Amino acid sequence: MYPAVFLDRDGVLIENREDYVREWSQVLIYPKTYLSLLRIQTAGYKIVVVTNQSAVGRGVISIQTAEEINDKLIKTIQENGARVDRAYMCPHRPDEGCDCRKPKPGMILQAARELDLDPSRSWMIGDAWSDLLAGQSAGARGLIMVRTGRGLDQTREPKPESLQGYSLVDDLEKAVDTLLANQGGKS
Repeated sequence: MYPAVFLDRDGVLIENREDYVREWSQVLIYPKTYLSLLRIQTAGYKIVVVTNQSAVGRGVISIQTAEEINDKLIKTIQENGARVDRAYMCPHRPDEGCDCRKPKPGMILQAARELDLDPSRSWMIGDAWSDLLAGQSAGARGLIMVRTGRGLDQTREPKPESLQGYSLVDDLEKAVDTLLANQGGKS
């Protein structure tokens, strides 16, 4: 079984948009995304994107468009020297009660089964409490909140009582610094 780094998409790899990323032209990749992903893969981790995309369930964009955006992002990352092993997407609205929408761990557990991943040796990096809760529920050994995207706003809201320990950092680059500094033990 492999260790992995599970990453939220919007607000971690690319800029978050309040009105949803609706097409590829709206994707703004953070400047240090490629180098950060390369550092993760060089350290021996699988890289998995887990993203809630309720814009699909709300009828704002089609599932095909959402998948095309994810595919183009992965291709662009590869063209810039890094990789993503797979992307998982929850297309449901929050009120649909699915098992895949974060804070539920469905996407992470599915990835663990399909890619032979060990959550207990893996990390979750996100910009929302729901990301960290999903990682915790899946048994991730480390949880990191970035201040990019919705992260700063999330830290101004009460931390969910059920959330155990996590690290708070400025961006994905600092998240990778934290992850690599804590590889040997539980963060």
